[in-house]
Amino acid sequence: MKAIILASGQGRRMRPLTLTMPKCLLKYGGRTNLDHIFLAFPAEIDEAIIVIRHLGEKVKDYCKDNFYGRKIHYAQGTGEGTAIDFMATKLFFGQNERLAIIYGDEVLTLEEIIKCLKYEFSWLCYEVADPTQVGVVTLDHKNNIIEVIEKPAEPKSNFAVNGFMVVNSDLFNCRPKIHSNGEYYLTGMMAEFIKNHKVVAVTGSAGHAQLTSPADLERLEKIYLQKNLSGN
Repeated sequence: MKAIILASGQGRRMRPLTLTMPKCLLKYGGRTNLDHIFLAFPAEIDEAIIVIRHLGEKVKDYCKDNFYGRKIHYAQGTGEGTAIDFMATKLFFGQNERLAIIYGDEVLTLEEIIKCLKYEFSWLCYEVADPTQVGVVTLDHKNNIIEVIEKPAEPKSNFAVNGFMVVNSDLFNCRPKIHSNGEYYLTGMMAEFIKNHKVVAVTGSAGHAQLTSPADLERLEKIYLQKNLSGN
């Protein structure tokens, strides 16, 4: 199974660190975030396409064509949004091929990924404090996602999608839509995908860690330090 890693962003909120290093290569716990992502991959994910743009050569130099025993390909992002970056990987997939999508700054656990892969199609979700800054979902009584709205002015809930989803190549047939802020978000394409595919909402681990600002790096460093001290 192939995974797409969307890692082309400039990481503006992580500056000045991202002026010289792509966000996915920032370190905590002695490893880059890309290391942590690949260490969380189960054996089922055996190949990856990394979408790069900002300081992309550093990602290529770091991962080369094989990373943690998995074949690596690269695609070029445009800076127009995650939907356009996703479309850049279309040539790597066949008809009806199942795949995973991960944001390059996502902090994931092996357990979360395994839970998502148990379903044909799924999307990792969390409760958030400020749903106006994320993609907010509506669920049916079977926990299937029936609606997703990116950065809603009036959120229906505080249950938000995050940066790991399991879909198939039918998603490439969904048309990217421009948000009112001028960016093309992958959530817009997923809103079309869920109309014809049953996508299960998988609830992520409590206290989900984020990688958005330098303060998040400090918090993650403390989390890994505590794990090492406790032996977990």
